[in-house]
Amino acid sequence: MDKWARIKFTPCLPLGDNNSRITGSKRHIALSKQAVEEGMVLLKNEGNALPLLPGTKIAIFGKAQTDYVKGGGGSGFVYSEYSKNIYDCLKDRLDVFEKLSLYYAEYVRRMHADGSKPGLFDEPDFPEALFEEAAEYADTAIIIINRYSGEGWDRKSDGTDTYFELTDKEKEIKDKVCNAFKKVIVLINAGAMISTGWFADNDKIQAALMLWQGGMEGAQAAADALLGDINPSGKLVDTCARDFADYPSSEGFHESEDYVKYTEDIFVGYRYFETVPGKKECVVYPFGYGLSYTDFSISDAAAIEADGRIYMTATVRNTGKYCGKEVVQAYYSAPQGKLTKPSLELCAFSKTKLLKPGESERVMLEFEVSDMASYDDTGAVDESAYVLEKGEYKLYVGNSSRNVQELSYKHIEPQTRTVKKLTKYCAPERLSKRLLSSGEYVDVPDCKQERKAFLTDYVCEKNIPETDEDIKKLEAVYNGEISLDEFMTQLTDDELMQLVCSVSSVSVANTGGIGGIKKYEIPTPMTADGPAGVRIRPVTGVYTTAFPVATMLACTWNTELVEEIGKAGALEMKENNMFIWLTPALNIHRSPLCGRNFEYYAEDPYITGKMAAAMVKGIQSEGVAAT
Repeated sequence: MDKWARIKFTPCLPLGDNNSRITGSKRHIALSKQAVEEGMVLLKNEGNALPLLPGTKIAIFGKAQTDYVKGGGGSGFVYSEYSKNIYDCLKDRLDVFEKLSLYYAEYVRRMHADGSKPGLFDEPDFPEALFEEAAEYADTAIIIINRYSGEGWDRKSDGTDTYFELTDKEKEIKDKVCNAFKKVIVLINAGAMISTGWFADNDKIQAALMLWQGGMEGAQAAADALLGDINPSGKLVDTCARDFADYPSSEGFHESEDYVKYTEDIFVGYRYFETVPGKKECVVYPFGYGLSYTDFSISDAAAIEADGRIYMTATVRNTGKYCGKEVVQAYYSAPQGKLTKPSLELCAFSKTKLLKPGESERVMLEFEVSDMASYDDTGAVDESAYVLEKGEYKLYVGNSSRNVQELSYKHIEPQTRTVKKLTKYCAPERLSKRLLSSGEYVDVPDCKQERKAFLTDYVCEKNIPETDEDIKKLEAVYNGEISLDEFMTQLTDDELMQLVCSVSSVSVANTGGIGGIKKYEIPTPMTADGPAGVRIRPVTGVYTTAFPVATMLACTWNTELVEEIGKAGALEMKENNMFIWLTPALNIHRSPLCGRNFEYYAEDPYITGKMAAAMVKGIQSEGVAAT
């Protein structure tokens, strides 16, 4: 902590119980850990290899056991008081072969001392004698793989920057371990999807757990899951393809440092793999997939329609031996008409409460009929409009995009109709082709045309105060004495520009603020980076809560939990005198190599929107702005 911190930075006013500090509080840290518990995805568990019994003898391979990556780099990196590693969380509960783990720990210490960032250096060479000693000591091996990415740079798949595939040294470890140990478990500590076929297709690897990047308590939650203290209930929000080349966005991904041509159009993730002929075989694990230590049945699914909404119900029963949560997912299939469409699209989801063995819950899912409309940007039906084409709309319920049952109820549109008319602005300029549901590409002939201008002069009556006594202060708007529009008419053009220009940081902020016009008593609210927690520089002496990355939050399929995290982050903002949180991030995962995927929620726009809306709702509930 800087010795001048108390002078340079305004101390916060505590907002916790009994005048306690809420920033980085136990309550928020527990909330962060809960999100990890619900966001981890169990991908494989042959022969009930997990959970492990206490005292199991294990050998842990991989630098990631002490080089835990809690989040991504850049604006998404959160400075927390601590971040645990997996080795420390396991060593007191399992019989760990210490000599091997300490060898990795020393290697990681040296790499960090030399300036290497977590997750950005390769595995070490280790003595053959040490490996043989580990194999003799334990029957069970855990391989931990980590990845790191950040703002301002994409990962590559060119042989020099290995992100999606295993490195040569990782492959060597995998092969040696599989040949020497009876039971092998894989843990993946990454912010976005990487290759999974290497363990999915390997009979010598019995279990795999996607840890994502879980913030400050991610490693502890991982250890708890391995030992069965918690039951993972996460579901994938990205499709696991076998090879990077299987993703349609991979074509030309490295063509330029400045752009990527997303010619796949709306066919992203499962909307591509489940639609385009011959692409289903490319999938290792489908969208929405995730195992549990227990088993569930989904039965008695039904749907009705009333007042333009569709209501779906289903009964979920825990038929296994552990307590657990299940996610029920609803999909629809729209008729192929003049517009090209995916064969399956997510339209609703619901996560159950924690169900005991034998316990059941009746869940309800609902959505607007108009939610099934397709956007027409071609003029085939009605240009720049959402349209429901005539035909049969099928409905499905299940627990992944591959494991669904079709409902007997079907929505029928007797005639094509427009449900929302828009205006065409900002059409793509540089895409020469776009993908169709058939897998064929169609030329975009007018892609070189200039965009239609959409900026117009805004004219309003000015009511510039003649004297200081005539000035209406911003508080008058808050008190309901005048409207915001009336208030704004007082500002000159220069003052309007000043209102939205950046203001230098004060207090603990490090990303500036806006406002600051004393004449009208407009304050200067400060901003802070996100979106995995409030980012405050360590020099201030303030440490915040590091929450799981957005991908992991989406894998919880729990909007109520995400809303609580939004509220918690907003309270940490407010307590530290900042009121504009630069979160959430709203791109979709088009390529696994996008450097900021960890900040975005999913490949699917529906769950992305639902998670972002929940986060914003939580933030705004505490009077903090989400940006």
